Amino acid sequence: MDSTPSPSSSSSPFDLVSSALGQYIPRGTAAAAAAGAADAQGDRASDPGGSVDGAAEGREQILGAVNLDRELRITRSNLGAPVFAGLEAVTGSPFTDLLPPWDVPTVTRRLRHVLETGEAHVARVQRLRRSDGSELVVSMSILAAAAPQEGLTVSLIAMARRLHLYAAETAIGTSLDIGETAQSLAESLLAWGDVAAVDLDLAVWTGEGVTEHPHGRIRLRRAALVPDRAWPEGYVTVGQDLPLDASRLLAQAIRRDDAPQALVIPHRRAIERVLGNPQLVRALVPGDRSAGVVCVPLVLDDTPPVVLGVVEVWRRADRPFDDGELFDLQELVARTSHHVDLARRHQREHTQVLALQRRLLPRVGGDTVETASVYQPATPDSAGVGGDWVNSFPLPDGRTALVVGDVVGHGLGAAATMGQLSMEARALLSAGLAPDEVLEHLDETVTQLDDAESGLAAGYSALGSTCCIAVYDPVSHRVALSSAGHLPPVLVPPEGPAAPLAVRPHPGLGAEFALREPFEVHTFSAPPGSLLALYTDGLVEDPALSIDEGIDRLADAVSRVHPWDALPQAARHVVASLAPARRRDDVTLLLARTIGYRKGDTATWRLPARDDAAARARTLVHALLERWGTRSDLRDSVVLLVSELVTNAVRYAGGPITVRLIRVGHGLLCEVGDAGNGRPRLGRNALLDDGGRGLHIVHRLTTRWGVRWTDTGKVVWAEVAR
Repeated sequence: MDSTPSPSSSSSPFDLVSSALGQYIPRGTAAAAAAGAADAQGDRASDPGGSVDGAAEGREQILGAVNLDRELRITRSNLGAPVFAGLEAVTGSPFTDLLPPWDVPTVTRRLRHVLETGEAHVARVQRLRRSDGSELVVSMSILAAAAPQEGLTVSLIAMARRLHLYAAETAIGTSLDIGETAQSLAESLLAWGDVAAVDLDLAVWTGEGVTEHPHGRIRLRRAALVPDRAWPEGYVTVGQDLPLDASRLLAQAIRRDDAPQALVIPHRRAIERVLGNPQLVRALVPGDRSAGVVCVPLVLDDTPPVVLGVVEVWRRADRPFDDGELFDLQELVARTSHHVDLARRHQREHTQVLALQRRLLPRVGGDTVETASVYQPATPDSAGVGGDWVNSFPLPDGRTALVVGDVVGHGLGAAATMGQLSMEARALLSAGLAPDEVLEHLDETVTQLDDAESGLAAGYSALGSTCCIAVYDPVSHRVALSSAGHLPPVLVPPEGPAAPLAVRPHPGLGAEFALREPFEVHTFSAPPGSLLALYTDGLVEDPALSIDEGIDRLADAVSRVHPWDALPQAARHVVASLAPARRRDDVTLLLARTIGYRKGDTATWRLPARDDAAARARTLVHALLERWGTRSDLRDSVVLLVSELVTNAVRYAGGPITVRLIRVGHGLLCEVGDAGNGRPRLGRNALLDDGGRGLHIVHRLTTRWGVRWTDTGKVVWAEVAR
């Protein structure tokens, strides 16, 4: 083995670790060497597993280092401490030669992950195999080699068993994912046994609320199992539910004298006697060599205590559990139970946030627009779920609304604000407001939500959130778009290059009063076959690129979507090709392919606001409906409907009148536009009252009707079922 280099000779992780050995290994005296050898012999004699026994708690940690190349072969090692005696770290040999066979796949994945990402893998409990067949339990960290060197440095700390409690608790508390938390706990338990399993109550696994169960009623699911190896047929592995009888037996066994307690079954005959039938033995016993087991309840400290699950540690017959080990096991499980419950709470929040966001995703496209959307949270835990949302929905007057937004922050506060803004936008658009008017209302809502007294969540601010709203008219094939601080959509016309729209920047929602500017409406043509991409910044932001380069990459990816490509598959492909591997923000994309109405399904007339306008409209509509082959009763209803709407426009609004008739899949859509700004209202008129009777007729003839506002006045629309 290489000698320890000088700290000044190199700054690589290997040399830094090696230079620290002098702080822990007394060198140069025979007494120190003899003491070290005696310690190593004592460790192996007192603990067949090779870990340092409880009597050695006062002994300092012993540090070693192994350098690996990119093929995971040993290039250098510094394992001079006596406790590492028997570890044959031969230069040129695979590092996996030091591992038990069943640990090779898991550790290899970790080593390669650090090679690929550069992210350190710190302080995981690991077994190493000595040449005499015994094992040494260490805390292992994996570090990327410092440039310009390549490869890895693996640091090893041989610790007293009690120090595993600290190392294990530190490792277990690093994730809010329920599966990763259970896996970290199981890996830490390998210091006490050959196989470790964590079985959680289904309510914990799914993040639901946990309450005290009636005696013996608990359903367990395996959340973690180590080491990673091929298991016997019938044995319960990760993600599988324990047999109901097994769950009941474990629950009854650990709850004795009405309090959760650890259970020790020392040998195979006792295990078979307790389980009672061969099927349960196959489901719970990991192999023929497993002779004894300790079952420790994961208990939430409450009144009364609530059992979250059961931890099982299995050993061979030649390694019975002693009282000190049982005490350490129970202490570790007790210390980490709150981490499991914390992960459960975050799992519940994560599920709630995702359920809310999925509810806001578009369900189906309309008859005139085909849509597809993709949403990917930044991280699997609830803290990483942000306030991105997309929505597309047909408006009552035949147009289609496309909305994308990005609420500041993450978690439930952002998700709740997102839900409120999304629903408010949908309601206002359905009521006929233009996109810029909707953004004005959303701007005021965000300002009010930031008020600490009346806000949605104390301590959370949505100021700076962004939103983009586009409304597509399938008759004119034009889109009206307004943006509040959002990145510009990308348009791909049927003929022509893809490019971001030239939308004027805006400071966003909830800006200070002095910074507020009126929201503008950007109108552009989108002929049938056009593709519009709305997205959030997580899709185009990359630390290695400017935001403009990211948008250009998106435009290039969207331009490669062919007209015959299935839109959902195309959306997933665009996201896969653009989204950074290490996302810092949610990724959201909405693709909309315009279809519109055929020219033969629409007709538009402009009439002067004169007394004969209603008669002229009746003649034109009657002739058109005859050409369309409409039923006589429906034709009479539509003619009467248009006559009443035109009469009201002449009587109350004035100015030029526009009549538009659209043949849709489920009926006919009638529109009458005028220059007035008054809102028609359906009142409770008396039998002989003349005013307002026209709207009552409209109400009875249609399935729904409403008003939308334009720059020159308003449009009253009404739908008649065919």
